Amino acid sequence: MDIANLTAADFDTAIASGVTLVDFWATWCGPCRMMGAILENNVAPQLTAAKIAKVNVDDEPDLAARFEIQSIPALLIFKDGELVQSFSGVTRADELLAAISPLE
Repeated sequence: MDIANLTAADFDTAIASGVTLVDFWATWCGPCRMMGAILENNVAPQLTAAKIAKVNVDDEPDLAARFEIQSIPALLIFKDGELVQSFSGVTRADELLAAISPLE
């Protein structure tokens, strides 16, 4: 599964249908790199229909402000464009999968 990098231009279209987990992160953030590895290695391979996407808060400050991102990594789960759950900080794969699975 490819993890898309979203911008303000394509964000709303990307989350409009289905289940999307969005990782708000930055390149300088050590915990964000840990979270990225968890998403790539432990979460993405187990998803059947949900998508994973990333938003770099340094490149997309307006998106970070829109969702009131105060600290990163921040993970937001959307279902058909609506925010349904959020996590702050490094989050275990099993917690994320437990939140996503009922929505798929």
